[in-house]
Amino acid sequence: MEGIIYLRLKKKLLVKEHATLKLKDIASLSSNGPEVRELGESLIYQVSPSDENVAVIDVFTIIDKLNSCYPELEFQHIGQAQTILIIETGKKQASIFLVSMIWLLLFVGSAMAIMNFHYDVSMQEVQQRLHFLMTGEELNYPLWLQIPYSFGLGVGMILFFNHLFKKRFNEEPSPLEVEIFKYQQDLDNYVAYYENELNKPHDHNHSQ
Repeated sequence: MEGIIYLRLKKKLLVKEHATLKLKDIASLSSNGPEVRELGESLIYQVSPSDENVAVIDVFTIIDKLNSCYPELEFQHIGQAQTILIIETGKKQASIFLVSMIWLLLFVGSAMAIMNFHYDVSMQEVQQRLHFLMTGEELNYPLWLQIPYSFGLGVGMILFFNHLFKKRFNEEPSPLEVEIFKYQQDLDNYVAYYENELNKPHDHNHSQ
């Protein structure tokens, strides 16, 4: 075999414990020759218990291993330089009690945040003033304004986050999804750097 092999690493891969990864599992290959299939079967990485929940495979490590096995080929990589392995461990069933407590905590916290906001901006006084301007009468609890406003607040939050349970209203991402995506990118960059063996500190002997 001889020629140039182009490989592009997958950004993230979900694997099981003790999985054996071949080149075709972690990279897309391209070549003019027929050797792509054989290269795809090359063993690249063995998931071990020391990897815990995440591991990173660097393209330099892959090319170094391929060069030793196929010295007559030239390897060039395109795109990102690492593949992040998310290792599936034994999943534990979520406790109904724990989920209920978290849901209750989030519900109460959200309700308190909304009520404190309305208190800070004197929303009740604003609604009373609106009622007076529109009817000429003073009323402490203008329910005809407060009830639609409460429903509108809930509908507005649903439209803002573009979700009702699992249903999406359109394909445009919500601001929350964009922020989660940006956070996930930063997290992947952090993991790719600090979990990469090439970036881990090593002991060196220094001569005086």
